[in-house]
Amino acid sequence: MDMLSSLSQFHFIRPWWLLLVLLAVFLMWSVFKRSDSLRVWKNVISPQLLKHLLIRESTEQGRWRPVYMLGLAWLAGIVALAGPSWQLQNSPFSEDQAAMFIVLKVSPEMLSMDIQPSRLQRSTLKIHDLLALKSDVRTGLIAYAGSAHLVMPLTSDSGIINSSAAALEPEIMPQPGDEVSAAIAMANQRLKKAVVPGSIVLITDAVDAAQLSELTAIRKRGGVDVHILAMAAAANVIPPAGSPPAPALDMRALSAAAKALGGSLTVVTADKSDVIELSKKIEHSISNAPAGDGQQWKDAGYYLLPFIAFFLLTFFRRGGAVVSE
Repeated sequence: MDMLSSLSQFHFIRPWWLLLVLLAVFLMWSVFKRSDSLRVWKNVISPQLLKHLLIRESTEQGRWRPVYMLGLAWLAGIVALAGPSWQLQNSPFSEDQAAMFIVLKVSPEMLSMDIQPSRLQRSTLKIHDLLALKSDVRTGLIAYAGSAHLVMPLTSDSGIINSSAAALEPEIMPQPGDEVSAAIAMANQRLKKAVVPGSIVLITDAVDAAQLSELTAIRKRGGVDVHILAMAAAANVIPPAGSPPAPALDMRALSAAAKALGGSLTVVTADKSDVIELSKKIEHSISNAPAGDGQQWKDAGYYLLPFIAFFLLTFFRRGGAVVSE
C-alpha cells in the first residue's frame, strides 16, 4: 500500500529538463550514424555483396557499442536533472521552530493618545511583551501605511525587533494610506519561503472595509492565520488635548477583518492579559498548521549518479570510444 501511495506521488521537481531528451535523441542518431564504420562502403557496394565481405559479423551483432552506453548515460543524466521525487522531507534550511510576523500600522492616526502614551508607543510595548512570551519563535517585522515595507526579516534576536519597532514613525513612511492587504501578503510570502509553521499578528487601530475582499482572497490563496490586536479606545474615551484625530475603536469592522483573515480579534488592555491571550491564539494556530509546512520534496536524482558513472566507466576499456568523423 505504501508503494502504491509513493507511486501516486511520483513527479519531477524540474520537469522542463526532460525537454533535453529530444536533443539527446537527435545527437544519438547523429553519433550513431557517424560511428557506423560501414557507412562509406554502403554507398559504393551493394548490400547483398557487402554482407558476404564482412568479417566476424556474428560476433559483433550482439555487442554493446560505446554509442549505446553514451545514450544510457545521457538519458540517466537528464532524468537526474529533472529531479524525480516521491517523498517529502524536512527542509535543510528550516530550523526546528515556528515563525511569526508582526505587521504594524504606522500612520498619523497611530499617534492618537486615547491609548497612553500613544497608540504607536503602546504597540511597541506590546511587541516587547509578546516577544518575551514567544522567545522560541523567530519573528519578523513589517510596517505599513499607504505601502508595506519589510523592517526586519525573520530573526531569533528579539532585541533588534524591539529597537526597530521603537524607531518607527509616520514621517518615515513614504506614502500615507491603509494598505493592510499588501502588508499581510508580504508577511505570508516571507513565511512561505521560511517553510516552517507560522502565524501573523496585525497591530492596527482600524481596517478599511475596502480591503476586506483582498484580505479574503489572501486567505483563500493559503494565507496563515492572522490575529489582530486592536490598538484603539472606545468612543466614550476622550483623548487629551493636542491628540491627533483618529477614529474610535470599531469592533464590527475589525471583527470582519479577523474573520476574513481566518484569525481572531484581541482588544488592547492596560495589563498583559491581552498579550497572554494573543500568545495562546498564536500557539494554537502554529500547532494546527498544515502538515506540509516545513517540508519539501526529496530530490531522488542523486540515486542515478552510480548508474551514470557505470555507463561512463565503459569508455575506459580498450576500444570504448565514440568516434565522430
